[in-house]
Amino acid sequence: MGWQLLRVCERLAGQGYLALAPDLYHRVADGAGDWQQAIAGIGREEALTDLRAAVALLREGGAPSVGITGFCMGGRLSYLAATSGVDVQAAAPFYGGGIERLLGPAGCPLLAFFGGRDEYVPPSAVKAVQERHGAENVVVYPEAGHGFMRDGSESYHEPSARDAWSRLLAFFAEHLG
Repeated sequence: MGWQLLRVCERLAGQGYLALAPDLYHRVADGAGDWQQAIAGIGREEALTDLRAAVALLREGGAPSVGITGFCMGGRLSYLAATSGVDVQAAAPFYGGGIERLLGPAGCPLLAFFGGRDEYVPPSAVKAVQERHGAENVVVYPEAGHGFMRDGSESYHEPSARDAWSRLLAFFAEHLG
């Protein structure tokens, strides 16, 4: 698991949430190549199976409601969970590439985050998500690029990350009780 994901889990736990970051790469062979090949090695149904298992584990741990968030591929999978019947009560995908090819009705409240200067998610994709789910459910940070929440990286955009974190916490507080 990436260190950034660990920090996100720690931050959510610090807010009183039971947090879990499942290893969705466990089916991808070690040394599978670059990150794009690794992402391509994760099948849709396998990922949904893993997400359902993660939700079940959280419920066993006492979580009465479950929210999902993720970044990049995790953002796409968070969206997929919300539109594929995974038992989550809130979904907050961050800069999920390819969401525009998965558009469907969300089975829970949805709040999506994008960077206006994202080199992997074009404005047309963001617009498609806005048209499907309403502009009020899609936050775009005009000055941010892809990975704006990834602290410690060149792509980190502190003002956007700070605002998005605040919105994420408010969204989860409203929908997860």
